Amino acid sequence: MRIAAFNVENLFNRARALDRHTWTAGRAVLRTYQRVCVLLEETAYTPDVSREILRELGRLGLRHSDAARFARLRQNRGRLLRRRRNGPVEIVAGGRADWIGWVELTTDCVQELALANTARVLRDVDADIVGVVEAESRVALKRFTGTWLADDGRPRYPYVMVIDGNDERGIDVGVLSAAGYPLIGQHSHVDDTDDHGRIFSRDCAEYHFRTPGGRRIAVLVNHFKSKGYGPKAASDRIRRRQAVRVAEIYRGLCRTGVDHVVVTGDLNDTPDSATLAPLLRDTDLRDVSELSGFDDGGRPGTYGSCTAGNKLDYVLLSPALQAVARGGGIFRYGVWGGRHGRLWPIYETMTSAVHAGSDHAALYADVDLA
Repeated sequence: MRIAAFNVENLFNRARALDRHTWTAGRAVLRTYQRVCVLLEETAYTPDVSREILRELGRLGLRHSDAARFARLRQNRGRLLRRRRNGPVEIVAGGRADWIGWVELTTDCVQELALANTARVLRDVDADIVGVVEAESRVALKRFTGTWLADDGRPRYPYVMVIDGNDERGIDVGVLSAAGYPLIGQHSHVDDTDDHGRIFSRDCAEYHFRTPGGRRIAVLVNHFKSKGYGPKAASDRIRRRQAVRVAEIYRGLCRTGVDHVVVTGDLNDTPDSATLAPLLRDTDLRDVSELSGFDDGGRPGTYGSCTAGNKLDYVLLSPALQAVARGGGIFRYGVWGGRHGRLWPIYETMTSAVHAGSDHAALYADVDLA
C-alpha cells in the first residue's frame, strides 16, 4: 500500500458567481446580492422595501425556493417571507429584528488549472491513504475529489474526512482513502492542552483505517505552527509543544496495541531542528526519507525550491511499518521549480507559477502491508 502526505495549499470552495466560466451571469448576481444584503438590514421593511426585497430575491432565483444556482436564503429563526402554493409570495417579517437569517452565495469547487494540477498530483501519486493539509472542510474536499478524481462516476477516494480545527481561516487537515481502506475511527485533538494552553494551531487529527487484509492502521495528520508568521522564538516554542504532544499520542497508541502508526503532514521545520526533536529523535518513528529505497530526486526538500532547508513535510512510520517499508519518494511535478520553473520536470500545463498544483511536493511511502 502507498501512504502519502500532501499540502494542497488552501483548497477552498469559492462562490460560484466568481467562477470565470459563469462570470457573465455572476457579475449581475454579485450586484443583486450586494443590494439584497443592504435591504435585509433595514430596521423596518416598509412596503417599498418589501417590494424591492422580493424583486432582488427573484433575480437571484430565491423568490420561490430557498436554494438557487448562485445563492441561498437562510431563514434560521422566524420567517422573512411566506410562499403560498397558489398565491403570491409576500414578506412577513416587519424588519431586521423579526427574523434571523441572511442570503449567502452558493459555493462550489474551483474550476481552475491549478486545481486540475492538484488533482493530477493525487492521480499520479496514486496513494491508498493521503494525509491532506490545508483543506477548508469535508464538503470542499469531497467536492474536489468528486469533480477531479472520479472515473465513470466512481470516486478514486470514496472515504473523505476533515475535522474542523482551531484555525479560524478554515485551514484544516483531513484524509482521503481508497476503496479497500475504509475509515473505521477518528479522534480530534483540537482541545488538547498543556501548561501553556491549547496545543494545536489546527489539529492532530487521528484517523484509523482497516486494510484489505483486516489490519488496523492509525494515521495522525498534522499541520504545525508556521515559521513565517510571528516572532521566531514564539513560533518555535509552539512547534516544540506540538511535537511533544504528538509523540505522547503516538506512544499512547502503541500502549493500546496499535502497531501500525503513521504520523504525517506539514511539520513546518527541518529534521535537525530542536523543535521537532521530541518527535523525530525521542521516539522510534522514522521518516520514510531515511529508509532504504527512498528517491528524493536529488533534492531533500518538499517545499518551494526543495532545498534541505525546505524539508517540511513528513511521513513518519512506526517500527512495524518500517520493517515492511519498500521505499518511497517525493513527487514534484505539481510544484513550480524555482524562479523560472526549471529546477525539475513539471507538468506541461504549468506555464506560470500560478498554475502550480501546490507549493508543496507530495511525499509518499510504500509499505508491504496486506
